[in-house]
Amino acid sequence: MFNRRKFIKLSAAGASVAALSRTGFAAAKPLAGQSSLPVVISTWDFGVPANKAAWEILKKGGRAIDAVEAGARIPEADLNNHSVGRAGYPDRDGHVTLDACIMDESGNCGAVAAMEDIDHPISVARLVMEKTPHVLLVGDGARQFAVEHGFKAQKLLTPESEKAWKEWLKTAKYEPVINIENKSYKRGSEYNHDTIGMLALDAKGNISGACTTSGMAWKLHGRVGDSPIIGAGLYVDNEVGGATSTGVGEEVIRNVGSFLVVELMRQGRSPQEACEEAVHRIIKKKPETAKQIQVGFLAINKKGEYGAYAIQTGFTYAVCDSEKQDKLFKGESFYK
Repeated sequence: MFNRRKFIKLSAAGASVAALSRTGFAAAKPLAGQSSLPVVISTWDFGVPANKAAWEILKKGGRAIDAVEAGARIPEADLNNHSVGRAGYPDRDGHVTLDACIMDESGNCGAVAAMEDIDHPISVARLVMEKTPHVLLVGDGARQFAVEHGFKAQKLLTPESEKAWKEWLKTAKYEPVINIENKSYKRGSEYNHDTIGMLALDAKGNISGACTTSGMAWKLHGRVGDSPIIGAGLYVDNEVGGATSTGVGEEVIRNVGSFLVVELMRQGRSPQEACEEAVHRIIKKKPETAKQIQVGFLAINKKGEYGAYAIQTGFTYAVCDSEKQDKLFKGESFYK
């Protein structure tokens, strides 16, 4: 018989474990971090200002989907960021093409890929989710849809990006550089790819995510990476958690990386353990390729626990769970 005394005893024990877990002292190593609700996490250094925009919505009790859209729009509009949004470096033919996807707590999702002339692909992706029966629009079709819904078509190739592209044409040799994301954002150097992936858990415990990028610089015209692919660059399951990725998208697509991370969490892995397993699978399949590239995953579960792991050192992610707790962390990696 489950009497009152047993109930009080079990409740007290559970409260003690929960309290220790929040401080991190009782947590096992695979638990990278834990936050109170609401919380927003995102990839790379430019996740810090993006998180602040998202937090303005979350702190007022707003929806996670609104927060991640608002957050993703910050790097998209940043003229100093050459790997996300309107100032992104072009493909080898001089076209700036943008990719993005978004997913809410109900499993609704939308995406655009290889879209030109529109500077906020994350907002177009949300309209695809809300206004059409489709998930993904690409190329001219995505551009046409955006214009029909009030977006202004404009030239996205900035003078600085055009100059970098013309310099590249002198050698015309594409060589991905590991962890170009931080270097690109801080110094505006001509590096090759990045994404901002963002996950938010709102005050009601609902999760949404967003992912946006200008893709690899100097890529073949029409190339699309993992960022706008639901299940690869982003996946959310409100029963379990959410995950996003960054790095060389081809390897993430081959392993359906973000979906894999979420499913591993469903099986009982912590966000940290799930990210580590996804990276290990990529390395196991292509060990020699893995030595030359970067892929990283970031994940959060329904408890507000989060984790991150990458192939190479240097991957960073930002966490904001209060107005005074906006932090940047270095993710663990396979290659030290």
